[in-house]
Amino acid sequence: MSAATDAILQRLTALHPKVIDLSLDRIRQLLSDLGDPQDRIPPVIHVAGTNGKGSTQAFIRAGLEAAGLGVHAYTSPHLAFFNERIRLSGELIGDKMLADTLAEVERVNAGRPITFFEVTTAAAFLAFSRVPADYTLLEVGLGGRLDATNVVKAPLLTVITPISVDHTQYLGETLTQIAGEKAGILKRRVPCIVARQPDEALAVIEAAAARLGCPLSVAGQHWTVAREADALVYQDERGLADVPLPALPGPHQIGNAGAAIAALRELGFGQAEAVAAMEQVEWPARMQRLTRGPLVRAAGSCELWLDGGHNPAGGEALAATLAAMPRKPTHLVCGMLNTKDVAGYMRPLAPQVESLTAVSIEGEPATLPARTTADMAESVGIPAATAPDVSAAVAGIVRQHPGARILICGSLYLAGRVLRENG
Repeated sequence: MSAATDAILQRLTALHPKVIDLSLDRIRQLLSDLGDPQDRIPPVIHVAGTNGKGSTQAFIRAGLEAAGLGVHAYTSPHLAFFNERIRLSGELIGDKMLADTLAEVERVNAGRPITFFEVTTAAAFLAFSRVPADYTLLEVGLGGRLDATNVVKAPLLTVITPISVDHTQYLGETLTQIAGEKAGILKRRVPCIVARQPDEALAVIEAAAARLGCPLSVAGQHWTVAREADALVYQDERGLADVPLPALPGPHQIGNAGAAIAALRELGFGQAEAVAAMEQVEWPARMQRLTRGPLVRAAGSCELWLDGGHNPAGGEALAATLAAMPRKPTHLVCGMLNTKDVAGYMRPLAPQVESLTAVSIEGEPATLPARTTADMAESVGIPAATAPDVSAAVAGIVRQHPGARILICGSLYLAGRVLRENG
């Protein structure tokens, strides 16, 4: 990312409203002033949910691109560089176009209060409207109903990944309330792919779909997916698809892969695209094995892994992934934000790990102090210590437990910092 882009982003961050109110008014006004670029982008596949949004979108993108199609993609947050949020017909947005587009949005916004996500979403729409492509993949940032991406009037398809409790300060305290916000991306008569959901969440989605006349394709009802030996077996009314296991590790990726295959089939694609989606998918910091960089060299004989999951459902998915891996003593390096359910994230991990070394996330105002993170780990039965940073944490584990598995986890912001330094 260029210095010019960084300076613009810092100025835009300063425009953040003093009180966060989820609303579409600000972005609609800005987009109107920009000429409504969201109405001139390629057909949209809109993805909401609590967990698995990014992975599911990455599977869909891999399948579409394997068919030789140009795909725009919008995702958040970024890990190493802001450019990752905006992909134009298969390529990350270039520094010059990013800086020019952000500068144009900044000028048109003219200093009005607006959130960082809203103004950068407007920039993405502007870029998408100016580069030809066949599809646009939009990942919801927060919730759905009042998310800045939800200004697209008529998407081609919507997808709802698994819903769980997160962001309760914005979306509601109950699963029913949160599901209502996620179901806000449904549009009249637009088909929706629904991953496996808790019963109360599914009931909310089905009620919203009935009101809007949305055809639903629901996991467990209209399609199924399961691992059978070293293959993934997907079945729906169109027939059977026997494809390789997804390149992204973890049992939870089976469901994400199934939702992506369902989406591809709804769009008219078949076996070849489903296979490519499984084999060619890439999505960093989702149980990613690190293979280069100073941390890997410092880890020596230890395996070094990275995961950006950060809520209770993410902790459960990570625990299931560890349980399915070859048995090896596993030690966590963990940094978290003070907006998360830390104990809920750590509790499912306790039976799978030997220890946790807590760190604060440098440069993040909402970071949880390392000592607090360590105390939370000990409260759920994980022996814990603190370290001044990730490098020190890794070095300490290597000294005490050579040959172990080290997993850096707890926050996408921490994962991003690690990737910037070891990518």
